[in-house]
Amino acid sequence: MKPKERMAIPRQLPDELSVADRVTNFKEVTAGYDEETAILEANRCLQCKKPTCIQGCPIRNDIPAFIELLRDKKFEDAYWKVRETSTMPSVCSRVCPHEFQCEGKCVRAKKGDPVSIGMLERYLTDWMVANGKTMSRECAIPNGKKVAVVGSGPAGITVAHLLAHQGYQCTVFEALPVFGGMLSVGIPHYRLPRDIIGAELGALKQCGVEIKLGVTIGQDKTLQQLKDDGFESVFVGVGAHDSRKLGINGEEDTKGVLHGVDYLRRVLTGETVDIGKKVVVVGGGNVAIDVARVALRTGSDEVFILYRRSKAEMPASAMEINHLEEEGVRIEFLAAPIKVHADENGQMTGVECIRMALGEPDDSGRRRPVVQEGSNFIIDADSIIPAISQNVNHDADKGEDFKLESWGTYTVNTKTLQTSVDWIFAGGDDVLGPQTAAKAVYQGRVAAESMRLFMEGKDLEEGRELNCYMVDW
Repeated sequence: MKPKERMAIPRQLPDELSVADRVTNFKEVTAGYDEETAILEANRCLQCKKPTCIQGCPIRNDIPAFIELLRDKKFEDAYWKVRETSTMPSVCSRVCPHEFQCEGKCVRAKKGDPVSIGMLERYLTDWMVANGKTMSRECAIPNGKKVAVVGSGPAGITVAHLLAHQGYQCTVFEALPVFGGMLSVGIPHYRLPRDIIGAELGALKQCGVEIKLGVTIGQDKTLQQLKDDGFESVFVGVGAHDSRKLGINGEEDTKGVLHGVDYLRRVLTGETVDIGKKVVVVGGGNVAIDVARVALRTGSDEVFILYRRSKAEMPASAMEINHLEEEGVRIEFLAAPIKVHADENGQMTGVECIRMALGEPDDSGRRRPVVQEGSNFIIDADSIIPAISQNVNHDADKGEDFKLESWGTYTVNTKTLQTSVDWIFAGGDDVLGPQTAAKAVYQGRVAAESMRLFMEGKDLEEGRELNCYMVDW
């Protein structure tokens, strides 16, 4: 097929549940491709001599190679091509913001729609499951060395997976009652079905990884006690689970004020949370979108999002924003909350807001919101859920003198992810701040290799050309 013919093939859109079918449940909204559609989409790939899509992928998957294998119907080979670099393609293919990563760098995006790289990767993982294929390599003979992993998010899963396959006895300590970290308590089932996370758990157990749920390092056991127990190296991947607050009047002492990741954690672990019928969500990222859509699915029927910039500046993925609007959530752009109103019993009655205008770009490259004095207005509401970012919780490092960045993340060697305590390594959101699953997976890869070198008494930096995404491109 000639390039001109490939360029003529339109991007293949997946089937989706109708709005009526999805707003009352947590079923996966977007269906995977069938074989014919996957091959047609794969044929859109131009197999560029300089594939910029690889540079856009934080894990550096060889995207053209797996797509070429896919369109030749070598599905199992294509899957293992992805697995050469990625420990969890079933997760990344579903939750990564591909438009800002691999697909955003696709050459085809310059003149139209990029190749649907995420959907093709997902097709391979779904095909492996549907055809009963083994999705894990054989494990190495145990070498007698013990490794502790604190946190079972994508970074921790990756560290345990890689080191267990090299013969290390890995134990994962998870403070939550469920496995998966933010994958389980921060991403709703309609975006990431729980059987996908369960498959990751099963793969670890196949290699003898021990999972200890409900154990909070820093409270139930300290990092030093882990070392005393014979763990030669420790990876800290606790994520960023503490909600950042708005800092407005009424936020602290009003009934009806919840915070984004706290709300998602409670709902996604099975708790019934009554937030009323009218809900205001603050923020423009995927967490805010998830909060609003979960609120709809759990009984709220009037959900608003307040975002202080315009739609063009929203960091959430375009698909998630589209789903949100289809489901009837209204976004109030260029508006920010300034006060929570309550009745005499302390129950929230509404949120006072103010209009914004866009000024000059700030450090993020987005135009800075500027307050428009005298533009106050009130939205009647039963609850408000700020979802404006998260901070790192430092319960885990009690008793250790870690160096930290000014914004609360761990200070690490940017090539090796070694912390200021030489036998402890860190990665994922507790180093990057809230970021993508793919970046956490990549940091897990880097940390696992660094830990291996450390335990073998070798130089951690020699011969390694690494980019740990300490600064966004």
